[in-house]
Amino acid sequence: MSVRGKKVLVLGLSKSGIAAAKFAKKHGADVYLTESNDITNKEQSDKAKALEDFGIHVEYGHHSDEFIKKSDLAVTSPGIPPRSEIIRRVRAEQIPVISELELAYRECDIPFIIITGTNGKTTTTALTQHILSQKLKTVACGNIGTPPCLVADENLDYFVCEASSFQLDMSTSLKPYIAVWTNFTPDHIDWHNGLENYFNAKARVFRSPQTAKYCVLNAKDPNLAQFSKEVKGDVYMFGDNVSENCCYEKDGFIVFKQAGKEENIIALSECPLIGEHNYQNIMCAIICAKLTGIDNRTIRNAIMDFKAPAHRLEYIAQSNGITFYNDSKATNPEASIVAINSFNNQNVVLIAGGRDKNTDLTEFCHSVNNHIKTVILIGEATERFEKELKNNGFDNIIKESSMESAIDKSIELKPDVVLLSPACASFDMFNSYEHRGEVFREYVLSRV
Repeated sequence: MSVRGKKVLVLGLSKSGIAAAKFAKKHGADVYLTESNDITNKEQSDKAKALEDFGIHVEYGHHSDEFIKKSDLAVTSPGIPPRSEIIRRVRAEQIPVISELELAYRECDIPFIIITGTNGKTTTTALTQHILSQKLKTVACGNIGTPPCLVADENLDYFVCEASSFQLDMSTSLKPYIAVWTNFTPDHIDWHNGLENYFNAKARVFRSPQTAKYCVLNAKDPNLAQFSKEVKGDVYMFGDNVSENCCYEKDGFIVFKQAGKEENIIALSECPLIGEHNYQNIMCAIICAKLTGIDNRTIRNAIMDFKAPAHRLEYIAQSNGITFYNDSKATNPEASIVAINSFNNQNVVLIAGGRDKNTDLTEFCHSVNNHIKTVILIGEATERFEKELKNNGFDNIIKESSMESAIDKSIELKPDVVLLSPACASFDMFNSYEHRGEVFREYVLSRV
């Protein structure tokens, strides 16, 4: 359904909401943007004024019946819970609710490469776009920071789009050219009202009628390996040599296999991203690049000069034999496990803690026992993490009151590696995981 001549309701004065409102207006819709919060600063006021100057109706501080009723379509922001009052009111009026991502898909002809998963989405999206951009006109968008609607009118060959479960759940007709599922572990259970709903949200673009032309799945994830058997698109697996079409490690190389024919793409020693999880991210990007026609030499060179996104096992500095890594994006234990398992036979100090998500810590404790020498805990989760670690046989724990004191203590211990990988949300001490990572980076650089 084209939005031309339709009344489109946009929910939220967020970045994606603003992009959706402007995009729909440019494509001929009568656009109404409604924001529940009052405008409290000049930046927000300027955004609302700019939308009004663009011909968009804007209200804030409430959601009026005038805005909601008789809308043909509602576009929601990822930050609005699916069981929120405004979503219930919109659906009670029989108004279809879609994501900003879905709006971009409906209104333009640019093919989508969708990358989803519990962890690894951002790095895989950034690397895939980096490789493709050597030969094609592409943009990294979605959860990585740029709303698709903001760039949907550009002359692009592909969107490379990081997609959250929230966005996919509200994308009802999106059918990508390539869909990548990096891994699946429990997260956002409350949001989706259950683990099965969380899985099904991500599975949308792998199932009929939205099945991508090419479906890329993790062979080492038991849930996804099993799920691959029911996928009807052309399936490419990564992480293990399990099919005619796959990408895996062999004899020190990452190998791409298509129709049974193997090609060495890059030596593991040449990869700038460390850890098994990053090798899997690289495999995903290689598959996407091969399926869009990028040659092997271009792929290898692009991987070699790629810089990892900030806050994702990001190298910060090396000084006096200590290497510092910022993995502040690890806001759940599963993400931290991935980083922790990247280090073998080294003296590693792990800085962890923050606002507890109350998820199971058994596997986290197991990884700490195998790979970490000392754990320094900060934030609200300190007491539970200390108890769980001790119950699982790990006693070398230090408690600190701030990020700065944790870094100071880490340096005193003279380890090989200091790893910030919190396994928790950041909101007890910081504005966001980005803020937490910046504090870590800036203080480390002030000390070395």
